[in-house]
Amino acid sequence: MAKLAFLTRMLIIALLMVIRITSTALAVILFWSLASRAAAETFRVAAYNVETYLDVPTASRREVKSAAAKAKVRETIHALNPDVLALEEMGTTNALLELRAALQREGMAFPYWEHVQGFDTNIHVAVLSRLPILARHPHTNDTFLLDDRLFRVSRGFAEVELQAGPNFTFTLIAAHLKSKRPVPAADEADLRLQEAKVLRGIIEARLHADPAARLIVLGDFNDTYNTPPIRTLMGRGKFRLTDTRPAERNGDNQPGPNPRYPPRRVTWTDYYDVEDSYSRIDYILLSPAMKPHWVPAETFIPVVPNWGVGSDHRPVAATFTTD
Repeated sequence: MAKLAFLTRMLIIALLMVIRITSTALAVILFWSLASRAAAETFRVAAYNVETYLDVPTASRREVKSAAAKAKVRETIHALNPDVLALEEMGTTNALLELRAALQREGMAFPYWEHVQGFDTNIHVAVLSRLPILARHPHTNDTFLLDDRLFRVSRGFAEVELQAGPNFTFTLIAAHLKSKRPVPAADEADLRLQEAKVLRGIIEARLHADPAARLIVLGDFNDTYNTPPIRTLMGRGKFRLTDTRPAERNGDNQPGPNPRYPPRRVTWTDYYDVEDSYSRIDYILLSPAMKPHWVPAETFIPVVPNWGVGSDHRPVAATFTTD
């Protein structure tokens, strides 16, 4: 009987220890589940033209990205801390994977990526993402007519569907429209407008098929607000896109003197050396169904010292909620 009582006591102690360990484990699992859920309530999307991020020379672009420039690009990306990052002027797939690996060594992992190769064989549009990519629809061979000549969209468009939460998906379309630099084939402004029309056609198709589609259209559109390409992309009526207009977090918080116009905040994203000018040509635009999830207070342009070492562009970022 004494032996049986001893064994019974030992069994009870063992069961209590198991219960305690299991409870602790369950508590840990519950904690991380809640933490992950809380972390997934908001996510940040950014666009960054990384200015000829080449790992090898090309026929028309001979200089590869220097180590100092690459380091500044990574510093800027860390300042953004994005969950999804659209990149313009990316080099080869190897260049993208080199950047991805360098960021991972510095503690910023992007498990998912996309690289689009359009008509331009030198620079490309790409996407790095912490959020799972559910579907990919790259646009690499879109064409348009200009002065009775057939042209291809130079850099193509990246289109990916992403999972931001258990019941929240959205589509991201990244673009890099024709620059303001003259080319012999046609007028650069006309080319940019036609590329904008092609992109708007893709947007219209998505929204007509599903008016509740959550779209984020972003990238380097190479023109200022209220110009024909930007007006074309914005559209009209019920499918008009919203301009998030990211700005520096420098303390400016007063409304503009004229309510018809946006407030006087520092929003420039590009330095154009030919004109010695600063302008806003990088955008994050939202479909009507995406706008309610936008967090304007967490939409910004990071202020990074010596930003120009990395690129002639500054990135733009916008934050969203899955609620």
